[in-house]
This record gives sequence, structure tokens and C-alpha cells, in this order.
Amino acid sequence: MWPRGFVLTRRLLVGFVLILMAAWLVVYVAGRGWLGETLHAGSPARTARPAVIHAEQAEERRASAERLGAVGETRILFGDLHVHTGFSADAFTMSMPLTGGSGRHTVSDACDFARFCAGLDFWSINDHAESSTPRRWRETIEAVRQCDAVGAGDAASGSPDLVSFLGWEWSHMGTTAENHFGHRNVVLRDLDDARIPTRPIASDSPADYFQSPSAMMLGLLPLIAGDASYLRYATSSRETADTSRCRDGVPVRDLPADCREYASTPGELFGKLDDWGHASLVIPHGTTWGMYTPQGSSWDKQLSPRDHDPVRQRLVEVYSGHGSVEVHRPWRAVEIAADGARRCPPPADGYVPGCWRAGEIVRGRCAAAGLDEAECEARAAAARQHYADAPAGLGHLSVPGHRADDWRDAGQCRDCFMPAFGYRPASSVQAMLALSRDVGAEPLRFRFGFVGASDTHSARAGSGYKELLRTRMSDARMARVDLPGGSPVDEPVPEARVADPASVSPADWIERERAGSYYYTGGLTAVHAAARDREAIWRALEARHTYATSGPRILLWFDLVNAPGRGAAPRPMGSVVTMTGAPRFVVRAVGSFEQRPGCPESSVRGLSADRLERLCGGECLHPSDVRRPIDRIEVVRIRPQSRPGEPLSPLIADPWRTFACAPDPAGCVATFDDPEYATGARDAVYYARAIETPSPAVNGGQLRCEAEEDAACARMTPCDPWAPDADDCLEMVEERAWSSPIFVDRPRRQARASAE
Repeated sequence: MWPRGFVLTRRLLVGFVLILMAAWLVVYVAGRGWLGETLHAGSPARTARPAVIHAEQAEERRASAERLGAVGETRILFGDLHVHTGFSADAFTMSMPLTGGSGRHTVSDACDFARFCAGLDFWSINDHAESSTPRRWRETIEAVRQCDAVGAGDAASGSPDLVSFLGWEWSHMGTTAENHFGHRNVVLRDLDDARIPTRPIASDSPADYFQSPSAMMLGLLPLIAGDASYLRYATSSRETADTSRCRDGVPVRDLPADCREYASTPGELFGKLDDWGHASLVIPHGTTWGMYTPQGSSWDKQLSPRDHDPVRQRLVEVYSGHGSVEVHRPWRAVEIAADGARRCPPPADGYVPGCWRAGEIVRGRCAAAGLDEAECEARAAAARQHYADAPAGLGHLSVPGHRADDWRDAGQCRDCFMPAFGYRPASSVQAMLALSRDVGAEPLRFRFGFVGASDTHSARAGSGYKELLRTRMSDARMARVDLPGGSPVDEPVPEARVADPASVSPADWIERERAGSYYYTGGLTAVHAAARDREAIWRALEARHTYATSGPRILLWFDLVNAPGRGAAPRPMGSVVTMTGAPRFVVRAVGSFEQRPGCPESSVRGLSADRLERLCGGECLHPSDVRRPIDRIEVVRIRPQSRPGEPLSPLIADPWRTFACAPDPAGCVATFDDPEYATGARDAVYYARAIETPSPAVNGGQLRCEAEEDAACARMTPCDPWAPDADDCLEMVEERAWSSPIFVDRPRRQARASAE
């Protein structure tokens, strides 16, 4: 007879085996689509917006330009070149109950939202290539074609109501500053088969701890939670996992259609796009996001003929619903020695590194435990080092039992406009524009135009048209992760440890509570295009005749008005100009329209009532005839490095000039020149910011810190991630638009300027 204790143990073992078998059966069945409905791209609504809407918009914008003295035949159009649907694994996850999701969102949802909710002129799909499968790519192409065909125009207007672009995201995540290259959106010009790659190109990232949960875990979730949506997730993840990897080193056209193609560096991505030979743009984004960008990261290593393609990589996303990546600051999260060793710097210039705060948390616990001062200092030093040595975004795991408010606002940019979480200033747009490297007779530089985007993960293209519905119009749901069973809470012991992602649930790999205060409604890309059609929009994007906004449809013109040559026309934003005299510029800006509640009649007619509520939340772009005033115009001047390693901060004047504006809804004009350019010997980069008077914005206060005498952020009251949409966490901010730069070179670069 077996001992009683052994019988119980055997029964537990048999029960555990049965659970594993049930999980395996769920994965097997779901992986074949027998359970868990497969997500499809769907079909968009077959109704276009009336042509009269676009005609009236064009006339109003033309009249605004005329009042300010702006000349030219271009028109301003607004779009979003960064949109995710349920075909992206992270977007699928955010649609599930574990994040309070409202259901899966399709490519066709994105089309209908862009057209009827946001009233965009153009948009692109950019699901993660790492989640793509042959079926999803085929369905994406078809849905985008259908969306574009609906808006193909009529005989009266001759212009489409919505131009739809195809694309994907290449999402590279390194574990250290040395092996990290970041995220890029690839946007394709054409929609016909002969000009579309057979498959999107995924990144080959070192950061494997961000990969999807195991198949067995996917099988356990529906058993634990009793929710069919997890079966659908299992089905989706199995389809992704079943797509085999393409062979490396094989020309792209010789690979089979049913594999997933990878590139491990930007250079490899550019090489594969060259191999295809199709028209495309590659747009970096999220360059300062600390959630996935390793501490100490900078863009220095990417300024090389191998990893920068000045033909395709002409634009950078300066703002999105994940925050601004514009400004440079002298402080760093860590300092990296020549041998790769990390050191935690002390607080400086109003910035507290996360590693420093880790040491202070441990020091406080140590003192509370009654340990002596020397021991507490040693433990604080060890905590700082553990945090500094942690892989990308995982430093918080080095402090056991931490709470969100333990960290206060460590690692954040306090004086930035709507900053990205865990800001990495060495990878900012200003830092990029200041870099220069000698390659042959001419320096190699990043000549980026500016775009904005939503980066929404709920198929909501152009989600920043109104500041409301926080958990729908922003990615605040990323903070709402509630895995069945949850993660065990560690004891707050008075010492740190090596950050180990395997020790916690995947839900705890990011600082969800604090990060949730850094998700905003989306930005926009504006183009100065010669016409309202695909070719004209594409030419404007290639020429960098673009600007970004933080969401509102601000009208902005930025021109160099004394270009060399008799009778030379003004040179618009994005231009490269060679001259010796002092450049003279004019900035013109008109504020955005205040929005009416609800939706216009064209949206109500275009979508059913249920669909209008599900996608738009009953709130659409619905402009009044009242414009917000422009408060001021700021000009930034950057003089790129003249020698390797030249410090960046002295090269960036932000703001270099500021012009106050009268509270006139007709707009504001600023004229200025730069005599120092004529007497100096340096090239210069100029761009303008048009800043509106304050208005409420979702998460505008970020962590909403309260200061005390000994701390700038003694307490914080971040927005509750599970709060209903009625609590949008509104704070007053100064919405803005950023012009693309004008690049002014000394004459020795005449050949290069002509080529670009």
C-alpha cells in the first residue's frame, strides 16, 4: 500500500499532466483555426466623403495662406504614416481583456477611422513585420487597395478623398547601446503587384525577452481565464510561429513567398529594399523611448554609409502618441566608458537618472532596517550599478518589491513638451541633426524632414483630432495589463539584484504604471503637395516638404526667401541651399480650428451608428469656424559638428529666436536672418515651431508631480490606467507644429546640395 502522502503527490502529478495535455490540445486545435476565430483584414465601407468637403478645406487653407502672404501653388494635406492593427502582436494583445481591450481592430477599421473619424487626406498601414504571415500580408494589400479605390475620386473633383499607402514596421530592439538600432516604418509608394515586395522585412533583434509567450502558456490562458479571446490569441500566435524563416544570403526574389524575411541592421534592410528596387521611404521613430531603447544609446554609430541611406531615409518621426523625441539635453541615463563599462551619473540639470534613484530606494530601505551608514552606501552603490547594467528597459527589475511611486519621476525629461517615457536625449532628433562624419570629400549627415504620427495600436489613424476618450485614442491601455493569476509581489528587501526578466511575468517587463502617463493622442504629418493625389503626396514626402504637429491641424509655412540667383523663388522647408550671405527666413502659422462635439453629417452617413460608436466613440473631426491663436513662433538653429566628437550641446540653440504673436486667429508671421552665418565658417540647420495658446490634452501633466523642498517630485498622482474614459487626465499644454529644417551649406558643398 502506498503511503498516504505519496498518493496525494501522485494525484497532484496526474492532475498537472492532465492540465498540460489539455493546454497542448488547446494549442493544437486553436493553431488550426478550429477554435478561436482567425482575424482577417476585413472590407472597408464603400462610401467616400463628399468632394465638396475637400474643396471647402482647400479654399479655406488657400485663403489663410493669402492673408499671411504665403505664395505658391501647393496645398496643405494631413495624414498619418504609422498605424497598427490586430495583425501586430502587441496590438492584438491590447485588444484582449487583460488590457481592458474593446475587441480586435482590422486594417479596414483603420481605413474607416482615417476617412470618417479623423478626416485624413492620407495614411499608411505599418503592422510589425515580425508578426506578419503570408496570409496577413496578402489580406493587408487587398484591404489597402479597397480603401484606396473607395476614395479614387470622381469626375467632378478629380482627386481621391483618402490616399492609402502600404507599409510595415521594422522593429529592432537591442539589449545594449552597442547592438541597438531602433524602430523604422517602411512606406511604399505603389499598390500594384509589380511594385510591392512579396513579403515585409522583419528585424532580427537581440532582445528576445520581448518575444511572444510560449505556446504552452497560450494554451493555459484560456483554461485559467475562461475567456475565448485567449483562444483567438493562441490561434494568431500559432499562425505567426508557423511561418518559417527565410534562408539568409539569398536574393529577395529567389526566396519562397511563404517565409519571413529578416534584416539584422539598417544596412541589411536598405540592401534588401535596394534588391527589390521599389519606391520606398524608411522613417525612424521612437528614438528616445526608454521602454525599449537601452541606456546610453545614441545615433552616432548609425551615421555611416552602411547604416544610413540618404535616398530612402529622408524623414524622421518627431512626435507620436508615444511622445516627442525632438530635444537634446546634456544629461544621460548612464555613462559608457571606452571599454563598454557602465557608470551611473549623479543627478544634474533637473534630471534624476533611474540608476541613481535605484540607489536611493535601497539606501532608504537599508536605513529603515537599522544597518550602518557605510553598509547602506555600499548597497546603494551596488543598486546603481545593477540598474546601469540592466538590459533595455529592465532597470526597475533590479529593485525587488518596488512600487511605482518609489521611482518618482526618475529617468524623465521634466522640461520637455509631451516627452517620451524614459527619455534618451543622445538619440533625439536635435542630436541627429547635429552629428557629422567625414566620408571622402564631403561630410555625411542626417538630412531629416519632420513627420508626426499616431502610432496607435487600435487601428485609429490620426487619433489626435480631439483630446478625449483616453483609453481609445491613445495607447494608455498598455498600462492596463491584468494577466490571470498576476505576478507575485516581491518583498521590498534592502538590497538590489541583477535584473532578470525570467523572474517576473512579461506584464512587468515595462514600468506599466509610470509609463501609462506618457501615452498621448496622436500627432500628424502635414505635406505641402502640388495636388491631392498619390504622386503629389509622395513627391512632397521625398522632397521633405513636410511638417509635424502634435495633433491639431495647424497651418505652417517656413521659407528661405533670399536664395542665390537672380529672381530665385523662395525655398520651402526641407530644402538644401548653398550660399555665403546671411540667410533670411519667413515663418507663417495659423492655429487649428476649435472642435465641435459629435460627428459631421458626412461621417454619420458614411458609417452605421454602431460602427461610428465602436471606432470613433461618437466623436469625429468636426471643426468649428473658430481658430486657436498662435502664441509664439520659436526658431531652432543647429550647427553640425565640424570635427569628430565635438560636444553637441553648444551646437544646438533651442530656442535661438522667439517671436511673440498677437492673439489674432488669422495667424502670425515672423521674419528673421542670421548675420553670424555670413561671417562664420559653419553650415547651419534651421527649423521653426509654431506654438498655440494652451489647451487641455490627455496626459498633459504626465506623472502630475508635487514638489517639496528636498525633491522636485516628492509625490505623484499618475492617471489611473483603469479609470473610465470620462477621466481623460486633462492638463493644459501648448500644442505645436514643427517645420522640416532648411539646411544651409557653405559653397564647398555645392555638388552635394545639387544631388540632394
